[in-house]
Amino acid sequence: MAETLLSGRRGRDLRIVGLVVTVLLVVGGGYLLDRWINGPDRPDLQAHVDAKRKEEIDLRFKQGVIMLHSKQYDHAMTAFHRVLQLAPKMPEAHANMGFAMLGQKRYKEALDFFDGATELNRNQLNAYYGMAEAYEGLGDYRGALESMEAWLHRAKQDDPFRRQGEAAVWEWRERLRKDALPRAESK
Repeated sequence: MAETLLSGRRGRDLRIVGLVVTVLLVVGGGYLLDRWINGPDRPDLQAHVDAKRKEEIDLRFKQGVIMLHSKQYDHAMTAFHRVLQLAPKMPEAHANMGFAMLGQKRYKEALDFFDGATELNRNQLNAYYGMAEAYEGLGDYRGALESMEAWLHRAKQDDPFRRQGEAAVWEWRERLRKDALPRAESK
């Protein structure tokens, strides 16, 4: 009877050992197979991933611009959101997301995106123009004026939007002057 108990225990112990050895062989074999197929380093795989990422960024950015020009702001925002997931430091995507927000009259959010674009690139000119429009939408004519003046200072003389910018500056200066008159008269 004692012999039966001992042999029963040995059988169970061998099964556990067999299970452990089998698991180790499967995991180890999988690891070795992966190293054999993929090699120790796969720069070609990383280059492929980087190329596909760049392709998607370019595609989504172009889609966003098309949607923006066709005033389909929700679709533009979806495209630029994806671009910003893949390339969070792309100032052009921040600026264009700001214009999509402007289209939806979400001025505060637009301002945040334009500000982000100018923080990433001080020469992201369209962001200053958009910032001026966002400030105007918020009723902050001083901010609008300063942003548009920053744009005019950096923009080329032959920029097609220059006349609009100059007209806006004139309008906002006049408005601020008129708003200041009643305060000056009440003193």
